[in-house]
Amino acid sequence: MHADFAAWSWTSGKGIDGLELIRKPLVQPGPGEVLVANRALALNPVDWKIIEWGHPAWKTGHVPGVDGMGVVVAAGAGVPIKPGTRVAYHQSLERDGSFAEFCLLDAATVLTVPVALDDGAAASLPCPGLTAWQALDKVPAAVSCDVLVVGAGGAVGLLLVQLAAQRGCRVWATAAPKHHSNLKALGAVGVFDYRDSHWQQALQAAVGERRLQAVFDTVSGDHAATLAPLLGYNGHLVCIQDRQETAPLPAFSTAISLHEVALNSFHGHASLSDRQLLRQAGECLLAGVLDGSLSAPRRQVFDFRNLPQALHALKHGGEGGKWIARLNESDPILPTQV
Repeated sequence: MHADFAAWSWTSGKGIDGLELIRKPLVQPGPGEVLVANRALALNPVDWKIIEWGHPAWKTGHVPGVDGMGVVVAAGAGVPIKPGTRVAYHQSLERDGSFAEFCLLDAATVLTVPVALDDGAAASLPCPGLTAWQALDKVPAAVSCDVLVVGAGGAVGLLLVQLAAQRGCRVWATAAPKHHSNLKALGAVGVFDYRDSHWQQALQAAVGERRLQAVFDTVSGDHAATLAPLLGYNGHLVCIQDRQETAPLPAFSTAISLHEVALNSFHGHASLSDRQLLRQAGECLLAGVLDGSLSAPRRQVFDFRNLPQALHALKHGGEGGKWIARLNESDPILPTQV
């Protein structure tokens, strides 16, 4: 077993450009924990945002990163997961994260990865996949209801369109034109260009007398509030970014329900049964990618040593898709400390 490992270290107030590749001592898992040797990690918008904004639990030296995939190399007391098991995970923001060769995790939160599933595909799924699943789970199931996914060109929106269509919803979406044909192939009945100032009118004309049961917004709380009038009576406004601090519509009007989606908070607030349900959902998503019933976001591979540059590219739009770094235990990132 290694005595130390390479990791990207965060410095308070210095943002992405303050990240430094260092070596840290390897800590063995305690009760209920597993130590994972990372084989792939995925970038998410939350990564660059928290790196730039900071987090109450972070101090200089913290390792960022929420999504990763690897092999369990050690398990603490009470953990039934055997070393050698391939797992994917969404790490708590309060713990050292995935931007490293090793990651120490709560064993109750890891997802077992199917043997035949590619490392990069597995790493790319936890944050966007579980976020999409949580968002859809906010809305009662109803056959042939109409829902709108705003920002469906992103990873969360792409997966949400598919999950909603598989539930039996009639799915509408907004995205840049380059995504339209793919989204329709994955189940959207209509896709609108969000840059078209008349897209809402076009949507309402297409929906006709039917009204939207749910709007899933991936942009911001302020943006979501502007979409509330599109909802029908007893509809659901689901905010995947931010939340509604005040009701966007007058009382005793369409009586819509407001929802926030906060995936990472399950680490601090979910019960054991909540975690078990989340794990089951995550493993179903991984199985769906493997059997082809779920199309994962396109992957953009980068060198782990160039992680800050990849974060900048993600922040500014880059090439799109999920940014993935692969790690190879035969290719040490930094020389081992003596």
